[in-house]
Amino acid sequence: MILEIISIAVILFFAVVVHEYAHGWAAYKLGDPTAKLAGRLTLNPIMHVDPVGTIFLPGVLIALRLLGINTFLFGWAKPIPVNFSRLRNPRRDMMLVGLAGPAVNVVMAVAISQLARVPVSLEVYKFVEAAVFINLLLAAFNMIPIPPLDGSRMVMGLLPRQLAGPYSRLEPYGIFIVILLVSGGILDTVVIPVVEWAGRSLGIPFS
Repeated sequence: MILEIISIAVILFFAVVVHEYAHGWAAYKLGDPTAKLAGRLTLNPIMHVDPVGTIFLPGVLIALRLLGINTFLFGWAKPIPVNFSRLRNPRRDMMLVGLAGPAVNVVMAVAISQLARVPVSLEVYKFVEAAVFINLLLAAFNMIPIPPLDGSRMVMGLLPRQLAGPYSRLEPYGIFIVILLVSGGILDTVVIPVVEWAGRSLGIPFS
């Protein structure tokens, strides 16, 4: 059990690091060097550690699981700094930067799922299953259109300017809205079904 929990924590950590790196890489390619100048355009995981999302929250959730309380292991990396005004086409490129994180998680899920197509041990299969699930979960969860999640970047880029401004002002309260939605069951009713459908499409029916 301990080895399984550690494996999930490691998968989650690297999935969120690559997710944030993708945002920075996309922003840099589209004209914003903020992440590179801040030393964040790197896959060095230490540079992406968030005290709460990478250490405290996962640590508490792991401790609860070790005590026999079946908690959902989750976390996040330090958000990549992006100056949207420096992008060459701010409205279009904001959407591309927002999409980059979930897109790279989907690509990772697809790539890792290929390991399940060859004969592997049960332990390796469980690791592959967990890695695919976590990457698909990060992609689906981040596409919820509530600021500051990545889905909100899609919405802001598509909304008329007179509506995009008021919508963006939700961001200081977004985390509380997300917590309320999660508490209200959005994971079970919307996000998890999408993840399970994607898993079946990749040939991995999550057990």
